[in-house]
Amino acid sequence: MIKKALLLTIALFCVQFAQAQLDGFIKKAEKAIGIKAGDLSQDEAGNGLKEALNAGIGEAVDFLSAKDGYFKSPYKILVPEEAQKVISKLKVVPGFNNLESDLTERMNRAAEDAATKAKPIFVSAIKKMTFKDAMNILMGNQDAATRYLESTTYKALYDEFKPVIQTSLDKVNAREYWRGAVTAYNKLPLVSPTNPELDDHVTKTALVGLFSLVEKKEKNIRTDVSQRNSDLLKKVFAKQDKK
Repeated sequence: MIKKALLLTIALFCVQFAQAQLDGFIKKAEKAIGIKAGDLSQDEAGNGLKEALNAGIGEAVDFLSAKDGYFKSPYKILVPEEAQKVISKLKVVPGFNNLESDLTERMNRAAEDAATKAKPIFVSAIKKMTFKDAMNILMGNQDAATRYLESTTYKALYDEFKPVIQTSLDKVNAREYWRGAVTAYNKLPLVSPTNPELDDHVTKTALVGLFSLVEKKEKNIRTDVSQRNSDLLKKVFAKQDKK
């Protein structure tokens, strides 16, 4: 009987010791990743940040893909710098008087078409985000989420945007129009032949505008409490407010 009681006591001691060790390990782990008991869980941190990003991206893409989203906004795409000499020389050539304004509108219409392709690529990147990614973003700089998305989606976005840009430019006859302008320019006396490509310029500039708007949306939710329109967002970003 005494032996059984002794064994039971030893067993209970072992269980308590193991539990204490486990509790200690959990506290160390929580400290290492910046959370503590009663604070954000992994699911809350990850889901809250993903909710914020999905909302911000949705608003940015919807804005830019609408008519005049690029063309009549701060993200307007201008003609490439190297094209200015072509425009300058052709101002007095019949048929090219409005070359810059016509080309600018056509480029922006192409970018608005392409912007519709962005959302699924962003959503895919957000789904792959780890808890560590989420915490680093949450406790990082005000543009941490934007820079994360830029590093994980830029190539996919470029590859997706460019063919749409090309198709869209052709839909509004921008590339043919530009080729005609370049051909006319290259026939002028005393000029060096040139052939600035629109595709790459429009694609890269469209992406600059897209990430600039995403960054603006990110800053809003980080700094404006009224933008946090769910209990989860309020809890998650309260963690950031305390850093």
